[in-house]
Amino acid sequence: MPKRILIINPNSSVEMTRVIQAAAEEFASGDFEVDTESIPTAPEFIDSYEDEQQAAPGMVESIRRNQSTWDAFVVACHCDPNLDLMKEISDKPVVGIGEASMKLASMLGDRFAVLSATRQSMPNKRALVRKYNLQASLASVRAPDEGVEDLSDEDRYFQMGRAAIDEDLAEVLVLGCAGLAGLDKRLQERLGVPVLDGVVCALVVAEGLVRYEVSTSKVRRYRG
Repeated sequence: MPKRILIINPNSSVEMTRVIQAAAEEFASGDFEVDTESIPTAPEFIDSYEDEQQAAPGMVESIRRNQSTWDAFVVACHCDPNLDLMKEISDKPVVGIGEASMKLASMLGDRFAVLSATRQSMPNKRALVRKYNLQASLASVRAPDEGVEDLSDEDRYFQMGRAAIDEDLAEVLVLGCAGLAGLDKRLQERLGVPVLDGVVCALVVAEGLVRYEVSTSKVRRYRG
């Protein structure tokens, strides 16, 4: 029977949920089952610690409601909101797209850059890098400059990626928002370096953990 991975979009955006699901289905290609659900009671975009707190009750409810019917869970927001809590209350693997994408990036080149969706979120990305002890592998965190609103997402992030490679010496690029799912391969072809979509990275890790039959340890940091 195919393994089943539930993707939790911590915000309430129907459009972002659709984008995430499309990218997940394309990657899974029928080898395992994926579905994406949003949190209707959460903000439309997770951009602050208060937003994360507002999303928490719905995320907890989703994990607990789906515990017996899914093999693993993905938290599809690059700031990994409430990820430690989700790992603690689930007896199945829970993977955040921020952690998965940045740790995989550190394996694919000397240093990586995170392409963030907003300038407001740049300090939060750096804080997450420190949490995961990846400071030595971080080249930079970049966000769109003012005055580029007339460009498509692909062209906007192409410019950011080009600058990260040429000016910051990044060898790998990480897309710092779940809503950017689907841009990875187009940018990779244009830029000539690995470009990582966090949703896909999290699915790579989650599906591997399920097949390997391992999950989060509950002996100390996380209580079972």
